[in-house]
Amino acid sequence: MAPKALSAEPADVAPPLGLDRFRVLADRPSTGRLIGIDLARGLAVFGMYSVHVGPDVAVGGPVGFLLETARGRSSALFALLAGFSLVIITGRPHPRTGHAGRQAVARIVIRAVVLLALGYALAALDTDVDVILSFYGLLFLTVLPLHRLRAGTLALIAAASALVLPQVLYVIRTSIQAGNWADTVTAHDPLARITGTDGIIELLFTGAYPALTWIPFLVAGMAAARLDLTRPGIRCRLALVGGALALLGYGGSWLALRLVPGALSAVASATDGGSAASAWWSDTVGEPEGHTPLAWLLVAAPHSQTTFSIVGNTGVALAVVAACLTVAERMPRLTRLAAPVAAVGMTALTMYVLHIVALWFFSDVWYVPAVDGDTLSALPVLLAFIAGAMLLATVWTRLFRRGPLEQLLHSATQLAQTVK
Repeated sequence: MAPKALSAEPADVAPPLGLDRFRVLADRPSTGRLIGIDLARGLAVFGMYSVHVGPDVAVGGPVGFLLETARGRSSALFALLAGFSLVIITGRPHPRTGHAGRQAVARIVIRAVVLLALGYALAALDTDVDVILSFYGLLFLTVLPLHRLRAGTLALIAAASALVLPQVLYVIRTSIQAGNWADTVTAHDPLARITGTDGIIELLFTGAYPALTWIPFLVAGMAAARLDLTRPGIRCRLALVGGALALLGYGGSWLALRLVPGALSAVASATDGGSAASAWWSDTVGEPEGHTPLAWLLVAAPHSQTTFSIVGNTGVALAVVAACLTVAERMPRLTRLAAPVAAVGMTALTMYVLHIVALWFFSDVWYVPAVDGDTLSALPVLLAFIAGAMLLATVWTRLFRRGPLEQLLHSATQLAQTVK
């Protein structure tokens, strides 16, 4: 029988993952940390590996399709799971209140500040990776006021923000391109001066993961975490909702690009003749150069920051979570075989940081030739990253409750105990 303490553990805490212990957890549908969530988080980490060190999607075939599927959707899955973790830390299924509630909120604030700093430290390594951690830090702070809301309310907020915020971001980005107010803000922004970046303007609006349009992912994850995932049929409904959202997002973009007069040609022209026909799901379309046309709001390409892309990516993320939860619940043998993937999920922060450090450290050896256009020369590198992460994570979680960086983060959040 699993120890009682497991029921109160937050998402970044895990017992040692020896095979015997994993067997116990895999056979119990309601454990302190949901093994299915760890599986999903591990897959998200591998998806980001594939984007950063895998072959170019131009290789085509099954490999190219899998690589293209991971683009944008793996980071969206990671963001959705971040919302899930926020709810676990602040109380699941019921939010903590009083003294315990204030300490939980303080833990999130400390975690956000640490992620913000760590993200900028990794960005300073100057790899080709758009580091997401600083954006995550701000996102935690942004959605924290919602942590006591019910699942239905959170779902409505996620839907409303997905519908409204991309249009707001489009207007703001157009305003930034047309004027100099953003430069004025940046010039007086302490964060910008300290980090040598565009500071809050970048985090909110102009960066690769603008908080304004990534809020829906975290809120959707919070809504999913509020559900009783052990209830019969709930995972099936989650999968159906995910499938419907994916169809609405990608299918809606496909229709809109073909039904709105001049949309495809406007997108192709803005991206210097990119593959506009695939803009409903693929980032081979590229990004707008200079002025972003209004028709761009109709695409669903990864990182396009549109309503269609957010809805579609959220649907994929929910479907993956539902599938991983079902595997953990119904397929104990497969769950045990996937223990190394779950171990990566348990140490996701460490494994994410390690792969960026590895890219920086080994860049002169193999990284530059590895991303050589449309060849498969980077595939062995990707497989080595995945195998190495599984090996390290499995060994570590057999011996320790948390990953190294997870432990440091946990230790930092102990300052929350001083909150009265």
